Amino acid sequence: MRPRQWTKNLLVVAAPLAAGQLFHAPVWWQTAVAFLAFCALSGAVYLVNDVVDVESDRAHPRKRLRPIAAGELSVRSGLVAAVVLGLGAVTAGTAVSWNLGLLLVAYAVLQAGYSLWLKHEPVFDLAVVSVGFLMRAVAGGLAAGLPLSGFFLMVAGFGSLFMVAGKRYSELHTLGSEAGTRRSLIRYTDTYLRFVWGIAATSTALSYCLWAFEQPTSGVPWQSISIVPFVLGLLRYAVDIDAGQAAEPEDIILGDRGLQAIGVAWILLVSLGVLGG
Repeated sequence: MRPRQWTKNLLVVAAPLAAGQLFHAPVWWQTAVAFLAFCALSGAVYLVNDVVDVESDRAHPRKRLRPIAAGELSVRSGLVAAVVLGLGAVTAGTAVSWNLGLLLVAYAVLQAGYSLWLKHEPVFDLAVVSVGFLMRAVAGGLAAGLPLSGFFLMVAGFGSLFMVAGKRYSELHTLGSEAGTRRSLIRYTDTYLRFVWGIAATSTALSYCLWAFEQPTSGVPWQSISIVPFVLGLLRYAVDIDAGQAAEPEDIILGDRGLQAIGVAWILLVSLGVLGG
């Protein structure tokens, strides 16, 4: 179920935080339910993915150790667990908001298509994973019934594409002869993926600037100042991409102390902007 990768589900906090509503009741518990629902649903997706890829995983030097591929968990048990987790996630999300429930269903359908087909198609695989990140960011707003800024959605969308293109770039460099286990990588080149994550990084930074400048302020423009750590964070993450070390984004987030320090500074400035506005 990849619990280390559940850190990406923290994106549901983005919209309530940006709106300054995260710690207001009932927004905080609605956001918490959205986070837990995505953890359960993403766990279900990983189980289904491992069932679909069980034979190819057994031929992979690292993935062969996954429980289903290693025979520690039966295919039947994996599918039953996936169904239970999926239904539980959608039920919990729907109890908070019909819109959140529909989003979770759409996410499940999209990820099923990814596992069965789209992950082997170049460009489509980038788009689907990016949209998955974007859905997480949108989920926080839907759960709490908050309006979503167009610039906020652009930041989330292009930022997701930046991370996904960087992930594929790192996979291309680290897998080497193993790239055939992911067929879409065969049709990518490092120059093309550099082109994609370069455009995505530029678009993310520009969109964030537009979002920050549109925020109301009654004193110190904290949101505008937050552009500095935000861009530094992109540049710091790009160092890991360029070194081919961004195949697992959660490892960078959990292990890069410099990036964590930049993130704390950014969150502090955004919070000051929200409180000051």
